Amino acid sequence: MADKVKLSKDGSSIDFVQSDSLPTSLKKFRQSPEIEGFYRFVFENDLQKESYEILDRIIQQRKAKKAGAKKEAAAAAKEEKAAAKKAEAVKAAKKK
Repeated sequence: MADKVKLSKDGSSIDFVQSDSLPTSLKKFRQSPEIEGFYRFVFENDLQKESYEILDRIIQQRKAKKAGAKKEAAAAAKEEKAAAKKAEAVKAAKKK
């Protein structure tokens, strides 16, 4: 692998070597050429603090989204349970 990260010709982005297969384990993921290139770019440009802040913000957004989806699922389940209970009450009332 190259010692330096390859920048695009205009210098606005990083050129990564893409592998054909997805890594199967966390260790292999960390050792994949794309991730090693990213780590190298962050280290060589002294961007550790900035990259941590960005990744932390992404994690927080994903957690918030997941919590929101969980609340929606719980509300939907509650509504479904209430609707089933109401339907059963109507059915019982029709029998009488």
